[in-house]
Amino acid sequence: MQLGIGVLVGLAAGLLVAVLGLRLFMGRRLGAARVEQARLTGEAKRSAESVRREAELEAKEQALKLRADLEHELRDRRAQIVKIEERVLAKEEDIDRKLTEFDRREQGFADRETHLKQLQEELKLATDGQLKELERISGMTVDEAKRHLLERSEELVRHEMARMVRQMEEEARTEAKRRARNLVADALQRVAASHAAETTVSIVELPSDDMKGRIIGREGRNIRALENLTGVDFIIDDTPQAVVLSSFDGVRREVAKLTLAKLVEDGRIHPSRIEEMYYQSKAEIEEHIRQAGEQAVFEANCGKMHDELVKLLGRLRYRTSYGQNILKHSLECAHLAGIMAAELGASVKNAKRAALLHDVGKAMTHEVEGSHALISAQQAKRYGESQHVVHAVEAHHYEVQPQTVEAVLVIAADAISASRPGARGENLESYIKRLETLEKIAGEKKGVERVFALQAGREIRVMVKPTEVDDDTAVLLSHEIAREIEDQLEYPGQIKVTVIRESRATEFAK
Repeated sequence: MQLGIGVLVGLAAGLLVAVLGLRLFMGRRLGAARVEQARLTGEAKRSAESVRREAELEAKEQALKLRADLEHELRDRRAQIVKIEERVLAKEEDIDRKLTEFDRREQGFADRETHLKQLQEELKLATDGQLKELERISGMTVDEAKRHLLERSEELVRHEMARMVRQMEEEARTEAKRRARNLVADALQRVAASHAAETTVSIVELPSDDMKGRIIGREGRNIRALENLTGVDFIIDDTPQAVVLSSFDGVRREVAKLTLAKLVEDGRIHPSRIEEMYYQSKAEIEEHIRQAGEQAVFEANCGKMHDELVKLLGRLRYRTSYGQNILKHSLECAHLAGIMAAELGASVKNAKRAALLHDVGKAMTHEVEGSHALISAQQAKRYGESQHVVHAVEAHHYEVQPQTVEAVLVIAADAISASRPGARGENLESYIKRLETLEKIAGEKKGVERVFALQAGREIRVMVKPTEVDDDTAVLLSHEIAREIEDQLEYPGQIKVTVIRESRATEFAK
């Protein structure tokens, strides 16, 4: 137990000695650290003071330098401002000088204007005096003198215009006749065409007159059935052993003719058989129409056409105009237009197509409104023809003014085909009316004494009074009559107007 106590006392004494030694050691280290801290703090303060002094010196140097730069720049700005002020003063002086000069000139202009007004007044007074003196000397007023001068000028201009018209007309007529004669003659020589005119009736031969009674039928039922189905008039009693079919519609007349021929050949004639033969004949005619159209396109050699246009062309085989078959007329026009287009270097294809299609409107029924030229153009445009072809078609009767060479060639070909001898017929009433209208147009002109229509209306000779119509007036009168004939009449070919004054004659063909 004592041993244990002694051990404990020893441990406690050792621990106390250790603690005291540790505190002594730490005290010494703390003192050394404080001394080192004081030393470092002093050095830092000395270093900071040195840096501060250097910074202050550098800042002072920079401030001095900046101040010197600013003073130098300020001196330069002041020098520039002085120069600007000097220029402004110089400009102000220049402006003042110019304003003074302007005021001086303005005063001079005002003086000149005043002087000019005085001169104008003096000139007006002098002019009025001169006019009064001229009126006194001439014995005419100003208005009378003006009227006399205008009349004299008009007479001189009119005489000069007539002279130029006569000279130009003579030159143009000579050259145009020569070229046109060669061109048309060449085209006509190369186109062979029929000269026979067609009529609006067809004749069906019968084996005997007994067949007429069978055609009429009991109480006329057969002939009524035929006329109702075909829309054609059957004339039976006029011609022995023949039936005359009359209709302006060539297609209906042809269908009726074929139907009657089939019935006569078959021998069985009654309403049901008539209806059967009618529809068979109608189908055959439609096929003939298509074949005729295809043959026309082939003969014209103008390229492929739409099927509907081909059918319309085929229907023209059964249409006539003044007795002329329209399909043959269209083919003839196509050949003529193609030849003339080749001679002139125009489009042969467009000329042929337009000439071939120019009358397809005549194949349309009365339900389609408008002139046949416009209808033809509408159909051509509808089925894909070019604008050049459409224009030439619609312009061939001057519904629109022709704008291309091909359009003019179609007009020429149409006139040539229609006006050649034997191509078309004309009834007596229309013929007499046209002659009377020709004589009336020319007879209403001032100075005309007598008018004669010659060569079936293709030439009119106008006898004028020599005391009222001079040579110049005769030239203008022939032109005026020709224009009125062109505006008021429809005629094939040309009408020659001859104005006769004493032993002289002035001609103008239109």
